[in-house]
Amino acid sequence: MKRTISILVTIFILSAVFTGCTKTGKNAKGLTNFHLGVMPGTSHLFAFVGAEEGFFQEEGLNVTISQFASSGEMVAGLESGKLDAALIGSVPSITQQAAGHDITIFGGAMTNGHGLIIKSKFIPTDFKEGDIAFLKGHNIASVINSIQDYELQYVLRKNNIEIGEGPNKVNVFYFGSQKDAYAALAGEQIDGSVINTPFASRAKNDGHTVVYHCYHISDFENQPCCRQVTLTKSLADKPDIYLAFERAVIRAYKFSQENHAKTVEDVAKYIDLDKKDIEYEIYNGHAFSVPDPDKKATTKLKTDIVAFGYSNGVDYNIDEKYNLDIYKKALTQIIAENPNDSIYKSLEEHFNSAN
Repeated sequence: MKRTISILVTIFILSAVFTGCTKTGKNAKGLTNFHLGVMPGTSHLFAFVGAEEGFFQEEGLNVTISQFASSGEMVAGLESGKLDAALIGSVPSITQQAAGHDITIFGGAMTNGHGLIIKSKFIPTDFKEGDIAFLKGHNIASVINSIQDYELQYVLRKNNIEIGEGPNKVNVFYFGSQKDAYAALAGEQIDGSVINTPFASRAKNDGHTVVYHCYHISDFENQPCCRQVTLTKSLADKPDIYLAFERAVIRAYKFSQENHAKTVEDVAKYIDLDKKDIEYEIYNGHAFSVPDPDKKATTKLKTDIVAFGYSNGVDYNIDEKYNLDIYKKALTQIIAENPNDSIYKSLEEHFNSAN
């Protein structure tokens, strides 16, 4: 049975987020209420580990986790005041910022973890992972306003393959969520699909073949995915609350590095996936869950997608929508408390090089 209610964390169905929850104030134990939006994937493991291992509680937070089908829904949750923070994909974070939504990135959640799969019956005998020329004439499911869709479009354009109908083109069908895109593979019309976590393991179990993982493409090395996002005003008004949240996230990262089996157990309480597949998604090297803001990589991605036209040509100053202070202060505090911890020191080195 998946975890639906814990002492401090409740998974709400989407309608409950917008109709019944009270965001502000403290609970009966004196903990500050904090509502967090996530996608139903292993890439958001910090939320699940932080809840199950008590890190949020120890930092003074009563965290409610709500799972959403799309990033747009989470931005709406932030703007309606029903969410305090959300783990949102890097591309939708950027396109929402470009569209004028006053949201700020203040941390990370995952790097890499995307790709493209196709039904194995379409794989040519001389196929090598990364080859895409054979995609011509096939129907591919993709996800609206997602990093995996940007990567697909980029790869096709770079290889002079047009999107559209016909034997020399790739016909792309768009869906509102990764779940729906992957589910479309069950029909005869769709031949392949973009993927993110946790659909790599599902594709493997279903007998599909990986065409490429994003890290196989030099332009996508260390591609930032999900970011920690909130309203710009919220960070300014309540920095201590976000500092407490970030401390818990950093501690959850350390736990995930040192306790693989228990991390898998924690995630399994929220994600409907076999434990061996959860372990594959988290620790197989295709995706890396790191809480660092990774501003340099995200800024490069912003520049790239604007130049590509993915943001409808809208450019903006991402420096005004990025906050490094929360993460830096949280990490500095934790290192001061644990001066000899090698994992925290490695995060410090990562921060100094990536921001």
